[in-house]
Amino acid sequence: MTGQRQKRVIEHNPPRDFKSRFMRWEFLLLALFFGVVIMNANMSPNFLVAHHLFTNINTFLVRGLVALTMTYCLLMGEIDLSVGSIVVFAATTLGIVFNATGSVFLGMVTALVVGGLCGAFNGLILIKFKELHSMIVTLGTMILFRGLAERILGAEATGGMRSVTWFANLFDARIGPVPYFFIFFCALAAAFAFVMHRTTFGRHMFAIGANRTAAEYAGINVSKTRLKVFALSGLICGVSAIMFASWTGSIRSNVGEGYEIEAIAMCVLGGMSTAGGKGSLPGVLIAIFTVGLLQFGMSLMNVNPQTVRIIIGALLIIVVTMQNIRRIIGKKITQVKA
Repeated sequence: MTGQRQKRVIEHNPPRDFKSRFMRWEFLLLALFFGVVIMNANMSPNFLVAHHLFTNINTFLVRGLVALTMTYCLLMGEIDLSVGSIVVFAATTLGIVFNATGSVFLGMVTALVVGGLCGAFNGLILIKFKELHSMIVTLGTMILFRGLAERILGAEATGGMRSVTWFANLFDARIGPVPYFFIFFCALAAAFAFVMHRTTFGRHMFAIGANRTAAEYAGINVSKTRLKVFALSGLICGVSAIMFASWTGSIRSNVGEGYEIEAIAMCVLGGMSTAGGKGSLPGVLIAIFTVGLLQFGMSLMNVNPQTVRIIIGALLIIVVTMQNIRRIIGKKITQVKA
């Protein structure tokens, strides 16, 4: 009937022919990724120097960690704007505990606990007051958590963590040119991909994002799943805070600014639907490396940060437009065949 809302369908068995596989968004993203690599390699001879390349990859993977859990949030039709503030609040507690006790390990545990509790706090509000949208709730906690960090630190910085060699090596240590952190990120990303695409929990997230009411009628514990995802988001923000502290050794109240915007941009570029119920983690991973290497290449060519933001913003708009065009063409082709 005309006027009715179109039903959203999750494809459990998508087409597997060569043409449908080739036209998947991930393949187009790979083309974009290799285009960025080739362009940067031609414009700067230092781009493919292994040591410098992996050092820069490490720096943007600190932010890339946040994109992993943002993927889960978007998959459920949610959004978490507080991730950058959780990073700075967790990092602040790490620095404060380290300077008070001299134990960086205790500081790391504190950062993980604080991150997880902040994420769980977001989730509890959302399941207690179901009429509230996650954008509004996490906007409020974004201000709250950063305000707490600013109140604790003021205009000062807390630091000294890199004086502990093993802690500094969390970011710096390598096997040849390959950092341990890069290996850790790849392993963590593989685990996230497995959970999202190969487990019951992942299917529950897809179902909730496609239709929350239908998921509830199907027997899925929507509240519990949402709480787990937001708590996990906070926990990974704690990991990001630890890696940032290992990288820089000092924490200021402006740490994590813009992390939420970058994470959302990486996820959308990777093919995640902001309406929920659609996307893939491999696509997000390709987008993380595409955006990160594009920023690295621009910095090697001394392009100012404002111009880099303009380029990435324009790229995101083009990509989203291309996705909609592909969707429209696909629908017309289906109608013609029918």
